[in-house]
Amino acid sequence: MADESSETATPPRPKASVWPMLIAFGLAISEVGVLFAVLPLSVFGILLLVGGIAGIVTETGYVDQPWPTLGGLALVFVAVGGALFAANGGGIMQNGDLIAVPNGVAYRGVSIAVAGVLGLLLSVYGRLRLEIQPTPGR
Repeated sequence: MADESSETATPPRPKASVWPMLIAFGLAISEVGVLFAVLPLSVFGILLLVGGIAGIVTETGYVDQPWPTLGGLALVFVAVGGALFAANGGGIMQNGDLIAVPNGVAYRGVSIAVAGVLGLLLSVYGRLRLEIQPTPGR
């Protein structure tokens, strides 16, 4: 009798994606940053979350490049973060200083807005780097 395993070839399995793990870690890290009032940690977690979303959308083939997705999500985060901050008692003085971050929701708003601004800068940088970078074969 012939060995059946050698006769039938199994199709290759798709590779595992790292993006869902980065999305989960980003959400968890941002909440730890909010819990302990560490703004850089919460901003990093939100950037990891947004970058993971842009990466997974690119990897699945819905978009060709992650930069427009990252920029669009960053714009949404700037708007939502600013609205959360303003609606929960936060304000900005004329010289640009924050008046107060009175509660956790306003603090989350600041974190989300700062991450959105950094996400916008990263998407512009990535887009410009892509345009400046020479293509292979030229």
